[in-house]
Amino acid sequence: MSDYLKIYEVGPRDGLQNEPTLIATAHKIQMVDKLVAAGLQHIELTSFVHPKAVPQMADADEVMATTLARHGDQPVSFTGLVFNQRGYDRALAVGCHSMAFGVAVSNTFSQKNTRMTTQEALTTTRTLLEQASRDGVRSRVYLITAWICPFEGPTPSQRTIAVAEELWQMDVAEMAVADTIGHANPLAVGRLMEQLGRRLDMDKLAVHLHDTQALGLANATTAIQAGVRIFDTSVGGLGGCPFAPGAAGNLATEDLVFAAYKMGLGTGVDFDKLWQIIYDLEAWIGRPVGGRIRPWWESVCATEPAPPLL
Repeated sequence: MSDYLKIYEVGPRDGLQNEPTLIATAHKIQMVDKLVAAGLQHIELTSFVHPKAVPQMADADEVMATTLARHGDQPVSFTGLVFNQRGYDRALAVGCHSMAFGVAVSNTFSQKNTRMTTQEALTTTRTLLEQASRDGVRSRVYLITAWICPFEGPTPSQRTIAVAEELWQMDVAEMAVADTIGHANPLAVGRLMEQLGRRLDMDKLAVHLHDTQALGLANATTAIQAGVRIFDTSVGGLGGCPFAPGAAGNLATEDLVFAAYKMGLGTGVDFDKLWQIIYDLEAWIGRPVGGRIRPWWESVCATEPAPPLL
């Protein structure tokens, strides 16, 4: 089993999308520059959705095009989230060749999020994945509301597994199993990931966690014990979904990177450089941000050297 965690940074997209203060495009580009400098090699940059639905992502085309122009020669993947053909076409037009798609297990959430039933979303995703294969686009799929739906409550694991298996037949490069509102518990996370790992390919399974109920790291730990080595995180613990009542911030990148370090697992992330990004975000957003490790880190960083590249 690998002793390395792949960190899939969602801060520029999932982290910012629910912020009421519009972040300047130049600041988003600066954020990405610093994420790359900190060693993040997998970054979900933006979402190609209608600007009225998610105003924070109105500059998706410019953010993607500018980032690819600045960092296209580096070994970093920049992913755009799309849910329909129009979004796919926009992303492809600006040179995006790594896209994430999404299917909600919960019908109610699916309809509120994309105006499609789960089955309709599966059909649309199949079409987009087929096109992505022809266009040479790397594909990632979110399995949304895998544990809890904000409208329907707990999601039966049998239904989550059934939708996951149907998606798996579409030959996705990676599947992120999402605790969309952060209400899953560690035992449930571990059990489901063990079940999925036996049926699918654990090396291609990621976990997308939120820290709404202060269980993000505990849930990550049981996922690690189940064999998961790919984790979605957001620098500063930012995040939330406009269509998911109760969804708080994502699992903070700095929290998981440091936890991995304590467990002897590498991430390739420069822990010290993450804080430069967090302080920038604070200034742009206008409120304190940062993961659970921040109070401890700031209490010792003035007198102790920063951990090495983690």
